[in-house]
Amino acid sequence: MSRKVVPSLRSIIDQDKATAKKARASWQMFTIMAEFIEATEYLSEIRPAISIFGSARLPPESKYYQQTIEISRIFSDAGFAVISGGGPSIMEAANKGAFEGHSASVGLNIELPFEQSGNQYQDISMRFRHFFARKVAFVKNSDAFLFMPGGFGTLDELGEVLTLIQTAKARRVPVVVIGKDFWHGLLDWFKTTMLPLGVISQSDMDLIHITDDSNEVLEHVLAFYKDHTLRKDSEDGMFYL
Repeated sequence: MSRKVVPSLRSIIDQDKATAKKARASWQMFTIMAEFIEATEYLSEIRPAISIFGSARLPPESKYYQQTIEISRIFSDAGFAVISGGGPSIMEAANKGAFEGHSASVGLNIELPFEQSGNQYQDISMRFRHFFARKVAFVKNSDAFLFMPGGFGTLDELGEVLTLIQTAKARRVPVVVIGKDFWHGLLDWFKTTMLPLGVISQSDMDLIHITDDSNEVLEHVLAFYKDHTLRKDSEDGMFYL
């Protein structure tokens, strides 16, 4: 059996090409580090905070857009900073509700060739080049995750959050999906197909709470933290960690 020949970067004959590749790789590492550092500096003091995910394509007339504003305002007035992807549609609604409330409205914007443009309702606005750095910022700084109806990106974030909690790579926090008509089919597939096959367990199903009620979202999060470190200030009525 012949041995594979796998050249290393240093063995490339064209030294100029090798140097250019190493320079680009090194520079990319610096930009990634800079995004992690900036996110830590900007976001470390905003807790408690929730993240709201959802579609970038639903119009303002959508009932989900309007409900996102309502939910975001409820949490903002209760003392939770609200983090979104900073873009249009559900992300805009999340920032808008928080912007009108008592707590910080945070947008973690991503540079994309289409769809993404920062909305105007951000008290704190950050821009990321790398999806994974942005995802780390969401997970590291969120005390609950709320999912409105959305597309592939929303499903990706839901799967990522559930995987990190399931594997204990992230701490257990509330995960709420809002909109029974939209989410019921997916959760039913989890229950009737994945669970019987044994690829997930019942405890994994217990990670997700589904509701249509905006006030119930806050109640569920507060119930989760009842025996944790969340406390209510007697003077301003807001919650703090």
